Amino acid sequence: MSQASFDQDTIASHVGAAHLDRISTPIWVFDIDQGRVAWANAAALEVWGASHLDELRQRDMSADMSISVAQRLRQYQEDFDRHNAEFTEQWTLYPNGVPRTISVVFRGYRLADGRMGMLCEALARSDDEPDTLRSAEALLHTSVMIALYSQDGIPLYCNPAARAGYHDAKSHLSERFVEDGDYDRLMERLRSVSGCRMTARIRTSHGIKWHEITGRECRDAVSGEIAYLFSENDISDLKETEQRVRYLADHDVLTGLPNRHFMQSNFRSLARAVPDNSDSALILLDLDRFKAVNDLLGHAAGDELLIDVATRLKTAVGDDGLLARLGGDEFLIWLPKPQSTRSPEDVADAILEELASDFVVNNHTFAISASLGISRYPTDGQSLSTLMKNADLALYDAKADGKGTHRNFTLRMLSQVEQQVQIESDLRLAIDRNELELHYQPRVDVDSGKITGAEALVRWHHPVRGMVPPSEFIPISEETGFITELGAWVVETTAAQQKRFSDEGFSDIVVSLNMSARQFHAVNFLDRMVSLSERTGCDPTRLELEITETMLMGTANDIVSKLTALREIGFGIAIDDFGTGYSNLAYIQRYPLTSLKIDRTFVSSIETHGPVTRMVMSLCQLIGVKSVAEGVETFEQLEWLREHQCDEIQGFLFSRPVPVHQFMELLRNPPALMPTQPTLAYAKA
Repeated sequence: MSQASFDQDTIASHVGAAHLDRISTPIWVFDIDQGRVAWANAAALEVWGASHLDELRQRDMSADMSISVAQRLRQYQEDFDRHNAEFTEQWTLYPNGVPRTISVVFRGYRLADGRMGMLCEALARSDDEPDTLRSAEALLHTSVMIALYSQDGIPLYCNPAARAGYHDAKSHLSERFVEDGDYDRLMERLRSVSGCRMTARIRTSHGIKWHEITGRECRDAVSGEIAYLFSENDISDLKETEQRVRYLADHDVLTGLPNRHFMQSNFRSLARAVPDNSDSALILLDLDRFKAVNDLLGHAAGDELLIDVATRLKTAVGDDGLLARLGGDEFLIWLPKPQSTRSPEDVADAILEELASDFVVNNHTFAISASLGISRYPTDGQSLSTLMKNADLALYDAKADGKGTHRNFTLRMLSQVEQQVQIESDLRLAIDRNELELHYQPRVDVDSGKITGAEALVRWHHPVRGMVPPSEFIPISEETGFITELGAWVVETTAAQQKRFSDEGFSDIVVSLNMSARQFHAVNFLDRMVSLSERTGCDPTRLELEITETMLMGTANDIVSKLTALREIGFGIAIDDFGTGYSNLAYIQRYPLTSLKIDRTFVSSIETHGPVTRMVMSLCQLIGVKSVAEGVETFEQLEWLREHQCDEIQGFLFSRPVPVHQFMELLRNPPALMPTQPTLAYAKA
């Protein structure tokens, strides 16, 4: 400690120590920087419980000084320097650890070395009740900012927390508010209801913060005039969290784009911004073949691709519209402006062009296109849900037209959907109304000309529309999930019919039936097939289940396990439409198959697909399964297939699919098939 800081003679010359010693008012000088009493008169020594001045000067007051008190003293020091301020407050001192509450006047005092100290004058010892004393201490130490302002917004008092938080403790209340109008709203509420609470952005010593402000009308204890008491809490962290939560609720985490919730919440305001008599547009976009990326490289690579796609879409849309990600690989573009420079079709073309360049993910190169559907506001709908529904219909039409293109919504599309919905509704009643039946298309041995079996094909006799083609109701059944119920009906009906064939003496006839992927992968599928014979009396060895190549794309071990279980029961296993899917010829032998059905497209163009067809038939011979050619319609096709040792044929050359009674007639009286074999005989079992 510098002796110059506590030069008693210098202090005495400033304050007239000899005279002050004679008065009863306790007066002392406090060195704020050093945290020590620099000088005290005799009355002050009594207050501090000191025997003499040197003993008091040796006490380090900063050793057990609270943070709030230290902060308050620094505020005093600053205000002494800046404003030549004077404060009268009630303080509790702790001389020798004993609390003593007194009212003190604090003034600035320049020490010998030029630093700012504090001249303290104790007015009187407080005789307030304990609760009053404690409330004063709480006011001093609380972290809540508490301040008293006049009706005109002039600061009258700030507790240490407020003084530390305010940008300028002497500034007018209105100067603390960032947003125009917040101060006026606050004062208006106070004058009308005498108390209020509001959240506002406030200028503070730490920059602009969010404060929760509670205000109440009271009276100034000094002047007796109306005043306003404010308490403030810094809620900036909470506000930032709320803003973050709000951002996450309205934005896609992966791409940072607005999401479905944002569009649903803000569409009305977006639509209101559209000028009168001007069409806006909504474009719905879905990536083509995106699933292949996830299946090949995993979802992390798929996410990387989506980020790249979002970047390109931003470039293509530019400032003409709002881009959002709805989820998965589906995006939405809202074009709110009158299309004076670029039409929705122009924007769609720009998107397709931007996506035309290859994408590179994990050193793999992908060509990703998109299908887009366009609907217009307000012509095609005035709500987001209607516009999205209609744009989705147009998108579906674009996908059906080969993908990688865009289509505008038309009423024709809506009519088609309404028709499909009606079909779906009627289809769910078709089983109970006995509107479904099975037709059978014979399978014929190429060498002997005998009917060896038949494929069961479902047909629907609609009470109003007549015969509904399978091409109409099967896809709808797949989309709606009704295919599982429909497939179960086909299995039960086919099995029961096989029993009737056997009872009629045709026990060698093998009946094949198509399995849907949903049906095949259902949890209870195997259990149902195990108990099928018990329920229907069928012979499982005379039933063949036709599956597609795409159904073999699951986990290989699971597929093999399920097919093996079916073979052990006795069911035959055929791959339908072979050659149109993704099967690798080298892996076909791992599956317990009984037949490969060569797709009709190979048979119809045997001249160009002959080598592939021969390879398939050779594979069948190699692994010991039957080769069945579908769609045989000419004798030339038949002769070629016989020459290259195809086992069986199925097609219009012999018979179309026919009702069961006509199929029974074919079994009894088979028609002529081949010039070298004018008649076909069927040997009963």
